[in-house]
Amino acid sequence: QVQLVESGGGLVQPGGSLTLSCAASGFTIRTYAMGWFRQAPGKEREFVAAISWTGINTYYADSVKGRFTISRDNAKNTVYLQMNSLKPEDTAVYYCAASPGTPGSLPSGYNYWGQGTQVTVSS
Repeated sequence: QVQLVESGGGLVQPGGSLTLSCAASGFTIRTYAMGWFRQAPGKEREFVAAISWTGINTYYADSVKGRFTISRDNAKNTVYLQMNSLKPEDTAVYYCAASPGTPGSLPSGYNYWGQGTQVTVSS
């Protein structure tokens, strides 16, 4: 059974940091591009970051560039999202996703999704 399970979300103050993890099971992420998306209440799901299957190429939404870092450990079948300098507008449910193709910013390019983890940035 294919699963992506996110963890590491929570409540953090503005300016703080969190690291999200996404553990895959039922398949190996080694040949998949991986991405992170987020969805705030009343808004559409939006692209956050993506990483190629080799880990060499990374891509970021302008809103998180310089603050977030995506990485992967294929041996652990896990993807990470390090989030620094968090802002209230980063509050959302964060989803991990896997794509058999090149890493992209459209949700339609990903065929496996996790259930999401809540990140709340508030004082």
